[in-house]
Amino acid sequence: MALKDERSVPMQDKPEIQSSSSVAPVKQPKRYPFWLGGVSASIAVLFTHPLDLTKLRMQNSPYKTTTLCLLQDTVKNEGARGLYIGISASVLRQMTYSLTRFAAYEKIKEYVLGSGAATPPLWLTISSAGVAGAAGGLAGNPADVILVRMTGDMYRSPSERFNYHGAVNGLTRIVKEEGIHTLFRGLAPNMVRAALMNSSQLASYDFFKDLLRSSGLFHSGGLPHYLASSLLAGTVATTICSPADVLRARLMNSRGPQSGFPMLAKALREEGPQFLFRGWVPSWMRLAPQTVILLTVLEELRSLIDFIRGD
Repeated sequence: MALKDERSVPMQDKPEIQSSSSVAPVKQPKRYPFWLGGVSASIAVLFTHPLDLTKLRMQNSPYKTTTLCLLQDTVKNEGARGLYIGISASVLRQMTYSLTRFAAYEKIKEYVLGSGAATPPLWLTISSAGVAGAAGGLAGNPADVILVRMTGDMYRSPSERFNYHGAVNGLTRIVKEEGIHTLFRGLAPNMVRAALMNSSQLASYDFFKDLLRSSGLFHSGGLPHYLASSLLAGTVATTICSPADVLRARLMNSRGPQSGFPMLAKALREEGPQFLFRGWVPSWMRLAPQTVILLTVLEELRSLIDFIRGD
């Protein structure tokens, strides 16, 4: 009886050993340098800056069409070089705003997902992207102020122009002449706009990607699939963010203390509600290709890092 009991123990333990050894380890998500998003966005903005400049000028000018603003103001008066006025501030913005929003979003996703065993619900993804976007808006606000002023200088009289020689010059002069608080002018609408942009862009992009994949019209993972999804996501994000974007630009371009609500009320009385969507066309024309370029460059940089690591 004793021998029978001794033999039965390992027979009972054996399946437990096999089952424990068959459990596969949870695959941890790959981690990439935090600066990848900023570098990718900076590369993208080299192509889309002229449209960003046109959008900002339309938001602060009497012109109502993209063609008049682009051709009459920029090309005719300033030549081809005028298309890249403020490019240093634009790159600085991407290396603060986009770097922060991408890095923060990855960290938040890592915290929310935990082991990576489950996919979070859509509302949690939108919330995470919104928080990361708001953080990016805070980090990028100083560069935004400089960018808006550099691109809008031509609408001022010569005595009222800021005449910044670049992003660093603008940064030091604002701190010296107006105080560091001026770098955070328009912060509230800027953070709202950044949160709306990040959440609407990411959520709608994933939504349209799944929708187009299920429709069978596009090959999953192909360039046309990504292009169409980006165009649709860019349309949604541009429309949702336009009111906050316009108000942000006007606050940043103003001199002296300003409040958002009185400025909004005055503009609604004098220009009507359509002013909230001024610059929508160049903003859309900028956002759609920028999204495609940004995501493509980001994926290529990740692939390069995987290659260097030997993954």
